[in-house]
Amino acid sequence: MKPYNRSERVGGLIKQVIAEMLKKRISDPRIADVTLTGIKLSRDLRVATIYFSITGDKACRQEALNGLNRACGFFKRELAQQLDLRYMPDLKFFYDESIDYGARIEQLLSQVNQSDESNS
Repeated sequence: MKPYNRSERVGGLIKQVIAEMLKKRISDPRIADVTLTGIKLSRDLRVATIYFSITGDKACRQEALNGLNRACGFFKRELAQQLDLRYMPDLKFFYDESIDYGARIEQLLSQVNQSDESNS
């Protein structure tokens, strides 16, 4: 079994702290319904790539991304206070398209099942 490396442990802490801030301390309506789905931290702990999801169309996703990028300084200050790191990583937010991809696969499978039932 592969042990966790430091970047995975720190990434988990960063995700936990930001998720808690989103739930309790952020009042921006653009990011009120954002859910963090994953985080990848570079090996040198300098860049944190944070993936999020939100319900809605592309405009809603873009607004959420703008809101998260705007709150980036606040997130970094809070992370610096709660985590004892030599360098605070740069936070980069990206929309997680895997949920949309899964929903599309589910829709296609449903169509295939319906066409099989109607042909039988």
